[in-house]
Amino acid sequence: MSAIHPPFPFPPRERTVHKGSAGDVLVVAGSRGMSGAACLTAQACLRTGAGLATIACPEGINDILEVKTTCVMTKPLPQTSEGGFAEAALEPLLELTAGRDALAIGPGIGRGEETAELTRRLVLSFFKDLEPDQGPRLVLDADGLNAFEGQAEALQPLAGRAVLTPHPGEFQRLGGELESGDEGRERALRSFVDTHGVCTLLKGAGTLVCATSPEGLRLYRNETGNAGLATAGSGDVLTGMIAALLGQGLPPYEAACLGAWLHGRAGDLAARVHGMAPLVASDLLATLPEVIRGLEERWT
Repeated sequence: MSAIHPPFPFPPRERTVHKGSAGDVLVVAGSRGMSGAACLTAQACLRTGAGLATIACPEGINDILEVKTTCVMTKPLPQTSEGGFAEAALEPLLELTAGRDALAIGPGIGRGEETAELTRRLVLSFFKDLEPDQGPRLVLDADGLNAFEGQAEALQPLAGRAVLTPHPGEFQRLGGELESGDEGRERALRSFVDTHGVCTLLKGAGTLVCATSPEGLRLYRNETGNAGLATAGSGDVLTGMIAALLGQGLPPYEAACLGAWLHGRAGDLAARVHGMAPLVASDLLATLPEVIRGLEERWT
């Protein structure tokens, strides 16, 4: 697939669509000092077409997020003394998932043990009693992945309903064994997905997406993007984009592939304006509409 052609069509939007039918995404993100991760993820959801986005956050950063975001709703929840999610947030979070089309869990939540335990219980409690075609789809990223360090087998119930989005360090903490070179990265990702069954996007130059299918493993290598995307918050934007695509009905593999392509393409346009070294993650939110508008014109 060339860099100028997306791997899948952008989800079409009917004339009769309303905000409740365009994808309702819950973003579980943020902690003291990392409100920006939650903000970028939720804003990327809306810029990628989601009709509604709500940030569930530790109560200490709620006021900050209400100032930083205008079109996003927030829900403050119990926090630890370190400013992360407390275990007491579990039941409110489970209630907040009701009726959502997609969840994004992990950006900026921190690596405190109480928050990690909450994350494990949230993910596993919510999905354990659901059939594969029930419930919202999930993107698990950043410290949401780190909560499962050395426990990737626990994520197997997410097969067919989730996308994992690790960078190389997170991939290795999950138990993936990275090899050098492009072919080595592909082998490592294929092996991980073959073992655990969950669609996984491995970030890096030439982002890879792998998922199972009835015909065997599917692998996509993305060709959009540039070195300017190596900047804080870039992955949070990607998480929000994939969550929005899941919320609009794309299956995990298609949402991950298209999300990677859109993310890189927005980065390419941003680099033309700002250069690669000065590029920051919020620049992607400014160029993403131009990318999507071009796809809407192409596919309608």
